[in-house]
Amino acid sequence: MNVLIGIGNPYRRDDGVGPALVAEFDRLGAPGVSATCADGEPSQLLDAWAGARLAVVVDAVACSPAVPGRIHRTELAAPYALDGDPLVAGPSGGAASTHGLGVPDAIRLAVALDRAPQRLVVYAVEAADLGFGTGLSGPVAASLPELTRMVRAEFAAG
Repeated sequence: MNVLIGIGNPYRRDDGVGPALVAEFDRLGAPGVSATCADGEPSQLLDAWAGARLAVVVDAVACSPAVPGRIHRTELAAPYALDGDPLVAGPSGGAASTHGLGVPDAIRLAVALDRAPQRLVVYAVEAADLGFGTGLSGPVAASLPELTRMVRAEFAAG
């Protein structure tokens, strides 16, 4: 089983990039891929990726200084080597998830509970606007075609 998890809130502008990508996958179709949205709460992520061979997670990230629309990719595979991994260790270098708890917390919990996917790829897109409202900012919307291509390639490669 392969799963795509789009994290975010479409009513917080660029925080909706994960759900926007899930909508794009639904529109294009992706055989063998289960696509779902989540708000980033760790138990939701554990449930969504439980038993997955490949889980791809897409989320917005707040960086300082920011390059809105820039895409970051991080990959982890079982057995997870958590020591020193910047994704698992948490934000550094001025970057942070747009959620209080998020992917790093979910990974630590999944490993402790033996509920981690075999392979996990996280795409983080730098946000320009996390305020209230709908619609992605120009730079984040412009990154969506490339993000879609990259994520589809992950699933094609297995």
